[in-house]
Amino acid sequence: MTIQIESRQKSGAEHSKRVYATHVFGNLIGCSNTRALKEREVLEKIVEDAVRIGNMTLLDIKSWKIGEGLSVVAIILESHIAIHTWPEFNYATVDVYSCGAHTNPEEAFNYIVEMLKPRKIEAKIMDRSLE
Repeated sequence: MTIQIESRQKSGAEHSKRVYATHVFGNLIGCSNTRALKEREVLEKIVEDAVRIGNMTLLDIKSWKIGEGLSVVAIILESHIAIHTWPEFNYATVDVYSCGAHTNPEEAFNYIVEMLKPRKIEAKIMDRSLE
């Protein structure tokens, strides 16, 4: 499957922004990695790896079992990564938000997509920077 979110090349202008912020978020539909949608340790490992791949700094990770699904939130120095799952529907929502110009939230998001193996991706990248 081709992931539709592509990494953007960063220019020197990224460092001239007063506040640098990129938010990558989406809905993952028809996820075939049902184990990751249900098992806390598996999903936490995916999030930890996404933090590393996105060149972010992990401060803490928390997870909660909610019904059949999970919510995993990684607090990173640069902001957060959050995944919420509904295994009964093979569905997950993903947010990767970073305020660090040295990070790559697109790569972190793409890694999560690769690991959850959705049939369909609805995703957006929003520049939340302040010039």
